[in-house]
Amino acid sequence: MSASELADEEEQPRKRAPWGVIALVLLTGLALIRNGSGEFDVGPPQPASAASSDSRVPGGTAARVPEPLPYGVPDRVRIPAIQVDAPVLPVGLDADGWVDAPPPEDPNVSGWFTGAVSPGEKGTAVVVGHVDNKQGPAVFYGLGALKKGHRIEVARKDGKTAVFEIYGIEVFEKSDFPGDRVYAAKGDAELRVITCGGGFSKQNGYDGNVVVFARLTEVR
Repeated sequence: MSASELADEEEQPRKRAPWGVIALVLLTGLALIRNGSGEFDVGPPQPASAASSDSRVPGGTAARVPEPLPYGVPDRVRIPAIQVDAPVLPVGLDADGWVDAPPPEDPNVSGWFTGAVSPGEKGTAVVVGHVDNKQGPAVFYGLGALKKGHRIEVARKDGKTAVFEIYGIEVFEKSDFPGDRVYAAKGDAELRVITCGGGFSKQNGYDGNVVVFARLTEVR
């Protein structure tokens, strides 16, 4: 393969998995669920019922929604409300068919699922991260404390920053994960940020996922 052909390949997104496949994989649970320790005196915050998602455009006007961006590899995710500023690594599916997780030994790193769109593209992008590890809280420990209207910023390697406004935060049981609701494209550029949540047992780990629903509202 020539240098020019290799460069072209690196600029193109990988073939995306069908949403139905992703939903079925994540119905079983993320790999990061298996790695969460949950062994601390105070567990991670859980979403309040008032934070459940709705379909209204943030701010009440469609005029605020910018045009989706082209494909662009994410570099960092920032969530000012919970003091998250973390690098983003690409993750795919592991050998067992689970969505792979970023390295558990580094608490401040997140993963972008390359089987979905990139953050800012039309469709639903997916970013995952650990809630804790053996040393203590990890990158998305505070995810359940977020509220509607909080912002998530994803800096991309093309120099663009996609800014998303949260319109819902919920916790779902692994055994009844609503894949279609969480991952289906809604015609806009959306983002889902996911970590472990719900109850915890040493035998089974966390029994759910905290899912943040957000929609693109600004490009910088």
